[in-house]
Amino acid sequence: MTGYLNILLRLAIWFLLTANFTVANIIIGVSIALLLPHNHQSREKLKDWLRALWQGLKAIPTAYIEALQIIFQPHTQEEIVMERVPARRTPGLIFLDIFIITFTPKTIVVKYHEDGWYEVHRIQRRKA
Repeated sequence: MTGYLNILLRLAIWFLLTANFTVANIIIGVSIALLLPHNHQSREKLKDWLRALWQGLKAIPTAYIEALQIIFQPHTQEEIVMERVPARRTPGLIFLDIFIITFTPKTIVVKYHEDGWYEVHRIQRRKA
């Protein structure tokens, strides 16, 4: 089941990169998604995928709220924090984590450390 989610993730990335939904591009995208190497001994669980997808859906209204906050309230403080990567993350789930963090306007992942940390740049309102 998670193998299909990996293929769908690859297709979604392909369509985000190309922004082209012609028949030829769909065939190319499906071909690339199937030909890219993948791990047959997948460690990921459906529960992890569903949790990541739910966080992605929650990030959409959060992004709008944060964008309005940045527009109407000054955010002058910056910080770089280290966030721990959740346990048992495959490259596909790590990509989704980074995408969700970067999707919101106040945060961006600066670097992924192989030892299990995200380096995240945040902006916030000035503390009184």
